[in-house]
Amino acid sequence: MLKLAVLGLLQREPLNGYRLKQQLEMFMSCSICVNYGAIYPLLKRMEEQGEVMLCAEQVQEAGQCGKVYEITPLGKTTWYQEMLAYPHESWVNVRARFLIKFFFFSHLLPEERVQLIEHRLMLCQLRLTEKKALEITDDLYQAKLQKRVVEVIRLEIEWLVEQLQTEQLQLAQIPTSVKQLNLKNF
Repeated sequence: MLKLAVLGLLQREPLNGYRLKQQLEMFMSCSICVNYGAIYPLLKRMEEQGEVMLCAEQVQEAGQCGKVYEITPLGKTTWYQEMLAYPHESWVNVRARFLIKFFFFSHLLPEERVQLIEHRLMLCQLRLTEKKALEITDDLYQAKLQKRVVEVIRLEIEWLVEQLQTEQLQLAQIPTSVKQLNLKNF
């Protein structure tokens, strides 16, 4: 997930590790935990794999050099493939991954956004069915937590339905010839 987020942010502008960490915390702190111990090794691996490249070194306040990275064409391809992928993960990770993807939805085609929302909606509906089928415990606090989990899933489903309706409305307003042109150019 961190790689997906880093590649997404680098599509906007070249950044150094410090600024990447700041932006990740600012925009995605609800779905991803970031520390310098993870950022710098990831950037190094991505550079070795050709997904990012060093574009400059800036002298920072303390006289240290800060490496500035930018995304490569391979990095853009990797990001795009990961945006449309559905890896098998825990419920918590799948939710976090979707939130990261949603943050970068403006970089996707309307059809792709609809597909991702529909997939997330299906997962939430399945999860809600599972949670509702659980036997209510006699423990007061466990029962309250079970109820809260169901409420949170219902709220997410409502939000997803709203997002899906918005995307479908926008998609319906795009002429067919433009949709075909967009798919050919991507």
